[in-house]
Amino acid sequence: MKLSKLKPKTATAIINSLVGGVVPKIGVQYITVGRTKEVEAILNALKEVKAGHSIVKFWIGEFGSGKSFILHLLNTIALKEKFVTATADFTPERRLYGTQRKAVAIYSALINNLSIQTKPDGGALPTLLEKWIEQVLLETAKLHNIPLGEIRDEKHMDRVQNQLLTTINELSDVGGYDFGLVVSKYYEGYITDNTNLKKSALRWLRGEYTTKTEARSDLNVRSIIGDGNFYDMLKNFTRFFKSIGYSGFMVNFDEAINLYKISHAQTREKNYEKILSIYNDCLQGKTEGLFVNFAGTHEFLTDQRRGLFSYNALKTRLESNKYETNELRDFTQPVIRLRPLSHNEIFVLLQKLKQIFDFNYSITIGIDDDFIQAFMEEVYNRPGTSEFLTPREVIRDFLNILSLLRQNPEVDKHQILQKMEVTKSQQFDLDDLNIEEL
Repeated sequence: MKLSKLKPKTATAIINSLVGGVVPKIGVQYITVGRTKEVEAILNALKEVKAGHSIVKFWIGEFGSGKSFILHLLNTIALKEKFVTATADFTPERRLYGTQRKAVAIYSALINNLSIQTKPDGGALPTLLEKWIEQVLLETAKLHNIPLGEIRDEKHMDRVQNQLLTTINELSDVGGYDFGLVVSKYYEGYITDNTNLKKSALRWLRGEYTTKTEARSDLNVRSIIGDGNFYDMLKNFTRFFKSIGYSGFMVNFDEAINLYKISHAQTREKNYEKILSIYNDCLQGKTEGLFVNFAGTHEFLTDQRRGLFSYNALKTRLESNKYETNELRDFTQPVIRLRPLSHNEIFVLLQKLKQIFDFNYSITIGIDDDFIQAFMEEVYNRPGTSEFLTPREVIRDFLNILSLLRQNPEVDKHQILQKMEVTKSQQFDLDDLNIEEL
């Protein structure tokens, strides 16, 4: 693996995140193994969305199988393909349908996490608004033969705001008027250096106003973004992003198991109804440039009592290709089942992590491929491995050993392995691990 383009900040983020048991927000391309077909499917889907289509995908796997990793990989690839992206987790307080602002909460999380290639860690909304405003300023100057050096003068504000509203109304669907009015207010604050006005506009666009009275007082708008209309605003944003030159809008929902866990049957069904609405909008061509991803467990999908398959309209749409096998995969269907990484792929992953660890700490830990193989044999021989072991646990154990060796260079690395408890009767044979082929 070539690390010539790996930056110290990225290496640190990778190591710290994985030691903490979470997927790094940046640098996932350096630790991607065994997902070649999935990457090809992602690139093909992005091409379709660029061409004007919309897509919904469900990434299904058990806990620790790589669902969150896939979403981060999707995000990384999409940013390079000039998409705007946003990711949010479902929680008991964040849903697609709910009262007491539980639905708008997932929207607010998405808008706060808006990312573009120059701002991959989120918080890109002001940048996107100002990029669009600059385009409208240029259009207004050309339309009215105003010199570019003068178009920012406050005396031209009415003309620019009219152009902003005209453009937004062409792009927007439901709620488009107030959406445009708020953007024009942001422009007003942008030109007059009114920080409070800009903050109020951003607050409205993020769905953070709780009463219409307060929003009307601050921005003179008639509505707010709430539980019932947040999805319409996501579609408005999709058109908005496309209009300023982006390829589309990728929205990633993680931890979908929290929808499955909703105890109230009617509320759970309403959430699934919203998923169906999004699915139909995207596949029937009602919206363009939107790529929606859900990550969840097998029970979230197939449980006939509480999962998506309990909602017949979704079950008929999401059933897998009956001719698919482990060898013959169909990545064009809406549901992609994530297979676990093979032992060879885990081996390659640990090789990569060792190189990144060395790079991060400017050190060379004295372990080789034989040690990695011995480590894997010890890990996979633990009692109950087949029931609970995931790549997440293997990675953490491996990095913990590297950390010990870095801080205690006098320690014999083999002594660490000897202290790992192993039940001989449950040993897993890794003799088929062909290092020479990796």
